[in-house]
Amino acid sequence: MRKLLTPLLALPLLALAATAAQAMDPAKVMTTDAGAVLTDANGMTLYTFDKDGAGMSACYDQCAQAWPPVAAPEGVSGDWSAVERKDGIRQLAYKGQPLYLWVKDTKPGDVTGDGFKDVWHVAKP
Repeated sequence: MRKLLTPLLALPLLALAATAAQAMDPAKVMTTDAGAVLTDANGMTLYTFDKDGAGMSACYDQCAQAWPPVAAPEGVSGDWSAVERKDGIRQLAYKGQPLYLWVKDTKPGDVTGDGFKDVWHVAKP
């Protein structure tokens, strides 16, 4: 009886683990005028900044007011990571590139920051 019970108990645990793994994906993919882009949970477009180094943000002060860094949740892994910023924020990064929002995007799917000053781009999956 014990051998039958163990696999039956393991199934809910496996389902819970799979759900937790899916919950760790901190962004969604949305089709916009710029094609498929990464968005936050609210559907707001995420951006990358050409002046950032891999794993380092170069956007602070006035820049960060216009381009707020996206806070990284605990437990990100795989293509997702957290960048430790000088201002103490743990910023979400995708494939090493820190991610930002743009204050002039007003609704989900807006991509008004794409190409801004030729250094801001939508984050692509």
